[in-house]
Amino acid sequence: MGIVSISLSEDYLLALDNIQDAYDLVGRSEAVRMAISAALDELREMDTIEGSVEGVLIIVRGDHADPWMIQIQGKYQDAIKTQLHSHLRDHSCLEVMVISCEGSRLREMVSEIKSKGKAKYVKFVRE
Repeated sequence: MGIVSISLSEDYLLALDNIQDAYDLVGRSEAVRMAISAALDELREMDTIEGSVEGVLIIVRGDHADPWMIQIQGKYQDAIKTQLHSHLRDHSCLEVMVISCEGSRLREMVSEIKSKGKAKYVKFVRE
């Protein structure tokens, strides 16, 4: 088995310890492997989305003043049929969008949202 050395912020270390405790894992390495498996499952799920799709895209993001989400929504306005924006605690925001588009367009949109690294949560729920 290979060894990888990584640097993590205190928040990520706390999250890693929470994963370890929640799943009663032996060590942080098992928690990292579990997190990687979960990310791979999510990638596989997105890869199965083909053809015309409809569903709800749920995003929780921080920093209400940062315009990155508005820019993404403008770019993908053809795919967004309805959207709801709500302010949460600590300047976070909830974005709920009803999406109707081709699967490739949805994958592109979700990938762009995640690549910004500013979303705390991103989930697409198919109809």
